[in-house]
Amino acid sequence: GAWSLVAMEASELWVGFVGAGRMAGGLVRGLLQAGKVPASNILASAPSDKNLDAWRELGCRTTHCNLEVVHRSTLVFLATKPHILPGVLEEIRPAVGPHHIVVSLVAGVTIQTLQRLLPPWTKVLRIMPNLPCVVQAGAMVFSRGSNSGDEEAALLKSLLSSCGLCEEVPESYIDIHTGLSGSGVAYVYLFAEALAEGAVKMGMPGALASRIAAQTLLGAAKMLLETGEHPAKLRGDVCTPGGTTIYALHQLEKGALRATVMDAVEAATNRACDMAKD
Repeated sequence: GAWSLVAMEASELWVGFVGAGRMAGGLVRGLLQAGKVPASNILASAPSDKNLDAWRELGCRTTHCNLEVVHRSTLVFLATKPHILPGVLEEIRPAVGPHHIVVSLVAGVTIQTLQRLLPPWTKVLRIMPNLPCVVQAGAMVFSRGSNSGDEEAALLKSLLSSCGLCEEVPESYIDIHTGLSGSGVAYVYLFAEALAEGAVKMGMPGALASRIAAQTLLGAAKMLLETGEHPAKLRGDVCTPGGTTIYALHQLEKGALRATVMDAVEAATNRACDMAKD
């Protein structure tokens, strides 16, 4: 009764990845850098060696057999492409026991579908990460299935907090998170590129402008997180009467920056919903 998953020594936790693509790789790097799980306790499977080479360099064990991953792990991350997942679940189903915790990273596959394709007792959670997990600055949300309790949620949260922000949400928020954060990093890259190009136009070298733009984004985001202030308040603090910033913001408003970004989040969220229905 006193035994708890969260208190479990990292060295006792065996973690498996079925699928070893970019997102799985980002998560595993976060776990390793935080020292949450030793590389020797991690086993990844993929059909070819193309992705697995990088995992071996990290010190993880690899295989081409999905069943082996399930047999040798307690915590199993599913990280395949959506169209491959039903076949994979059919294959591993016989090996999934009550002690397993199955965490899906697969976009567009609902907890209901996962629970239907796995044994009825399976502890299932669904997580949606984003690419900056690769540098331990990810934004992740997760939801739990009907058999996953506080213990499983706490274990996942304690492991994934090493990869960035990690919040438990109702499953209906997962598609919104995809539009806001999963795809959102690309909106930020576009904005960063445009910022730097504006400086190039005014005579600053491109490489320098890109570095300053990136640091500007990082600093602004860090202030938002650390002060907890509303963005409008921080924005107001930068605007001195008749100063440079308000002149620039007027141009952004003329270009309908805010409405355009809202439309972008809406479009990506709707697309995520459509993909889930396919």
